[in-house]
Amino acid sequence: MWELRDKVAIAGIGYTELTRRSPRTLASLTLEAVDTAIADAGLTRKDIDGLATTPTMPVYGGDKGTVDGIDVVTPGFLGQALHIQDQLTWMGNTTPMVTHAAIDAINALAAGACSHVIVYRALHMPVGRYSNFTSAYASGRDQYFAPYGFSMPAAWASTVFRRFLDLRGGTRESLANFAVDNRANANKNPHAFFRDKTLTHEQYLSSRMIADPITMLDCDIPVDGAVAMVLTRTDRARDLKNPPALVSGYAASTHVGATGVPMNLEDILTGCAQTGERLWASTGLAATDIDVAQLYDGFSVFTHTWLEGLGLVPSGEALRFIDDGNARLDGTLPVNTGGGCLAEGRLHGMTQLTEAAFQVTDRGGERQVPGASRSIATVSNGLAGSTAFVISRDN
Repeated sequence: MWELRDKVAIAGIGYTELTRRSPRTLASLTLEAVDTAIADAGLTRKDIDGLATTPTMPVYGGDKGTVDGIDVVTPGFLGQALHIQDQLTWMGNTTPMVTHAAIDAINALAAGACSHVIVYRALHMPVGRYSNFTSAYASGRDQYFAPYGFSMPAAWASTVFRRFLDLRGGTRESLANFAVDNRANANKNPHAFFRDKTLTHEQYLSSRMIADPITMLDCDIPVDGAVAMVLTRTDRARDLKNPPALVSGYAASTHVGATGVPMNLEDILTGCAQTGERLWASTGLAATDIDVAQLYDGFSVFTHTWLEGLGLVPSGEALRFIDDGNARLDGTLPVNTGGGCLAEGRLHGMTQLTEAAFQVTDRGGERQVPGASRSIATVSNGLAGSTAFVISRDN
């Protein structure tokens, strides 16, 4: 078991409004989120001596995400904007997911390199296509993938989803059950992009197809906005404003698929299972100890593969588990209680981590699961670089 279990905690959380095409600079949004998180923890800027983020933008090609303070915010820029650059003792600048920055911050705190760290994610969605193949010539595998549109994530995920449905005997009606339940959770989350927009089964089933069987409503919603957390040692956090949400352990996948295809179902399930084995060993816990699950849903299929890969449900049972209502707020294992990436917004792991912290500190408002003591949070699809955390109540 990890010797630092429960020694680091999430002490404060700050959100900006999550919108589309915000007229504000990303710097102003980031400052708002960071100051909100600091105040939420009962601290001031002068208490912060560490910053960590993933500064790159989730777009492909062109000149997007290149102007610091406008469409990307690095720790160096943020330190100056907060006027705390001279008091910083540590900065983390990590890719590809903000959860890697969170891991770096946890380790820096445990090592004594700093006292209070801001982990933040700032996202800007520029006008234009979300993903573009901008090269004049295709090289490597793109010589074969690009002409068929297989260079973009939705195409990869669609093959995973199709095989998953074929092997499990699933239908689009089952997919609708998950999407509708997930949106209902977001309707109870004041931070969610879709907080005021309900979803029916009929709307899901008639939504525009992107790459069969993935529709628009199976894809996460890109947003403009920023989210920040204050991390500190648990002994310090207990003297702050909110109950601390303890980091009981984390794990990362190193599984690389052997086929050369960006992703396939068997590799993803293997990677999820590997991550789960490492997580349970790190925490000294088991899947049966988890009360709520915040599972990555950049595409909705990943929630199902994490459920099965982590052993939260038996292999082959994710669709039935959701169909029977077990993933709802009043179910046996509530899933994505804040709406996840599909309905809160594409925040690269922050929606999973912040919602896990809200749930185990009874700060979930209308969506609070009574008595939730342990939440699992996963990010990405299970392949190399994917991460998982257990966040626990301070008993």
